[in-house]
Amino acid sequence: MSSVVRIGTRSSALALWQAREVQNMLESVGLKSELVPIASSGDKELQKPLYEMGVQGVFTKELDSALLQNDIDIAVHSMKDVPTQLPKGIVTAFVPKRGPVEDVFISKNNSWEHEKGAIATSSLRRAAQWLYRYPQHNTMDIRGNVPTRLKKLETMPCHGTIMAMAGLLRLALLPENSIVLDWMIPAPAQGALLVTTLDKNTELRKKLHRLNDDETAKCVEQERIFLRKLEGGCTAPIGALATVEGDAVRFVGNITQKNGKNQLVFDETLPIDALSDIGTKAAEQLLSEGAKTLLHG
Repeated sequence: MSSVVRIGTRSSALALWQAREVQNMLESVGLKSELVPIASSGDKELQKPLYEMGVQGVFTKELDSALLQNDIDIAVHSMKDVPTQLPKGIVTAFVPKRGPVEDVFISKNNSWEHEKGAIATSSLRRAAQWLYRYPQHNTMDIRGNVPTRLKKLETMPCHGTIMAMAGLLRLALLPENSIVLDWMIPAPAQGALLVTTLDKNTELRKKLHRLNDDETAKCVEQERIFLRKLEGGCTAPIGALATVEGDAVRFVGNITQKNGKNQLVFDETLPIDALSDIGTKAAEQLLSEGAKTLLHG
């Protein structure tokens, strides 16, 4: 391991903000570092909706390659973009404390709820949940990083768009006309970061593990297990959120038909001891209720 830890990151404003946060965390444990921005396929291809690009890890594979080629020492990801199965040789270094998990709706008018019209989003999950709640609407695609989508929204023929609160807050871009969608179940691991490294970097892994937030790591692990058991990719219309509430854990997971016609929901609060397998329990229940049919319907 070199004396300076090379931090691989996507080159968007949000990704760089997140990488700098990780850089500050490394400094707190005495590690010097430098940022290595790397363009991703997902950032380059902005014409197709994410679900049409036909590959998992569209935002992560270039960082994975850089790790495996020893061009960087660690990679910083928005965890919701990371496939549930990491490439061979790559492991979790640590998971920082989670940020806000909610989605927000940024409206362009006050009459959106009662009028027909379009909602802009590139997320199948957001689109499906929105159509389930507001069947009078339709959806249209919007791609790009956070500032780009906010700019595009100004001229798009739609009522508004749905975005993650975490990204907007991190860039100080949360509009005053935003509405927190407390009914929308976020993507598995939304609001969380994942820092990865090579399995063989044992010395670095030992130093970085001190930065791990155990509660966040355990909760997002269950959300990602839920996603994996349902065989859903990062773009699937699947939501999941595990939260520790005192000596209990609440897990809310759902799968929504792409057209918003039907939805299955798991919502249970169990003793904290159940945290280690609640993702599996939730997935198995929804599978028994026909989740596969809904996912592919």
